[in-house]
Amino acid sequence: MTAELGTPGGYLLVLAILLPAAGMILSFTLGGRNAERVALCSTPFGFALACAIAFHVAWADKPIVYAIGGLSPPLGIALRADGISAVMLIAAAMIVTAAAFYARAKFTTPDGVGESRSALTFWIMLQAIWAALIMIFEGRDLFNLYVALELLTFAAVPLVCVDGRAETLAAALRYLLFALFGSISYLLGVALLYGAHGTLDIPLLAQRVQATPVVWTAAALITSGLLAKTALFPLHLWLPPAHANAPAAASAVLSGLVVKGSFFLTLRLWFYILPTLPVDKAAEVLGWLGSAAVVVGSIIALRQARLKLLIAYSTVAQIGYLFLVFPLAAGAQPWSSIGWSAGLMQILAHAFAKAAMFFSAGLLAEALGHDQIAKFRGAARALPLTFLTFALGGLSLVGLPPSGGFTAKWLMLQASVESGQWFWTLPILAGGLLAAGYVYRILAPALSGDQIVPVLPPKRSQEAIALALAIIAIALGFAPQTFFDFLEIGRPVAGLP
Repeated sequence: MTAELGTPGGYLLVLAILLPAAGMILSFTLGGRNAERVALCSTPFGFALACAIAFHVAWADKPIVYAIGGLSPPLGIALRADGISAVMLIAAAMIVTAAAFYARAKFTTPDGVGESRSALTFWIMLQAIWAALIMIFEGRDLFNLYVALELLTFAAVPLVCVDGRAETLAAALRYLLFALFGSISYLLGVALLYGAHGTLDIPLLAQRVQATPVVWTAAALITSGLLAKTALFPLHLWLPPAHANAPAAASAVLSGLVVKGSFFLTLRLWFYILPTLPVDKAAEVLGWLGSAAVVVGSIIALRQARLKLLIAYSTVAQIGYLFLVFPLAAGAQPWSSIGWSAGLMQILAHAFAKAAMFFSAGLLAEALGHDQIAKFRGAARALPLTFLTFALGGLSLVGLPPSGGFTAKWLMLQASVESGQWFWTLPILAGGLLAAGYVYRILAPALSGDQIVPVLPPKRSQEAIALALAIIAIALGFAPQTFFDFLEIGRPVAGLP
């Protein structure tokens, strides 16, 4: 353990956390227009730091580690970035940067006003979400990960109700209640693990855990809490109103990144702490819950009249695919690496596609004055770039080539067949067909009828940002094998480090 501490490039892990944290403090201290300037200046530097971390991980071909204060766990706390951490850091930096520049039009402090409540709240909370996500992707101590989860929750909830409307306040309160349940459940499980093993460091726990009632109870509590925060069916009730009523920039971050934070910790629990235990039954339960989410979320999305609600229920469905990684990537079989790659590709493809679609939904609502799908007739002629973004994002959600969504679902199908678990192919294929149905519901009326005149023409810069994210979701479909090899760096297999 001591030899692993202080690897080259480890200091970058601290800098990555300090950057948005310092931005939060500066934004709060300086206030006004300076909060926006701080956020817009810090995000490109954060992206550069994320790329530097990924470079060090690839160069070393192993995780990079930094021991805070030079103390080895369990006395101290260590930060760690492996392949999936580095990729998620880059994705988070890209989407947060896109959200920051997209949100300038709505959350700029008005002329003649010293400070705007909504603008100051947005810029501070956006940086808080970013800092929390970095802590989650780099953390390896379960209690400190709990702190990061709480920061993520208490930064995300204000973004839901930043405009102060009654329906957004109700959605934010519902989100908060589910999140608090998840926090309590997670913390109880962590307390049980600490009482049983005397440490909360993930690598040390992986060496000590055994298939005892205490460990299974702790795993169930932690998993239940994380599922509530991830909004896996049937704990999804908070997500649609929260994501559908939040401002478009906030919805993109919430759907693309925030729910991925708690899912990332679920991966850490089952694949990094418990890989040596007999987890087949638990993995199968998670897989069936994910399958139910795919089907139910897609069917409800088909029935929505509002565009943002449709996209929000689509998030419920797409989250379901993520949980198929548990039965498809467990163990050391040849097909487990395929399932692992499929799950991580699904995270990335969904993050970029869904962020792009929420950005476009915000542009559409402003341009038309509503987001009623039945009234989109002729809208594509007036807003071609916006609907091109919808089409590209939908292409990835459906899983059509060439797109990251296609690669993810194809790898899932391949892992299902090779592992003999062919029954997982049914929800994967059904979800793709249902996704095609609700994407068609968006595009069909918009592409028919005479051109309409927008109430407010969209800003080309915002359209370009949304389109760029959709293109990234498509470009992920061309990822080379070296990318998937990178995702394997630091992944334990059957308990091996």
